[in-house]
Amino acid sequence: MSLSEQTRRELRTRGHTLKPVVSIGNAGLSPSVMREIELSLAHHELMKIKITGGEREQRSDMITQICEQLGAELVQAIGHIALIYRPAND
Repeated sequence: MSLSEQTRRELRTRGHTLKPVVSIGNAGLSPSVMREIELSLAHHELMKIKITGGEREQRSDMITQICEQLGAELVQAIGHIALIYRPAND
């Protein structure tokens, strides 16, 4: 799934006011965290994730892993916050 620049812009606008739904701590991506992200994406489509701890490369790897495993698309990542999107299955 690849998002057009127009779609990304619209999603960033929608996501601006969102608060992070899931926080990932120093323990990293556990199965329970992945399950929580999966449930949140199924319900919301667009969500913010806060990733605390770790270096920039580690955070980037976690975001990539989340998107690949859950079929989501990274809309934007700034600092410790990632905005991801996955269309709902109707």
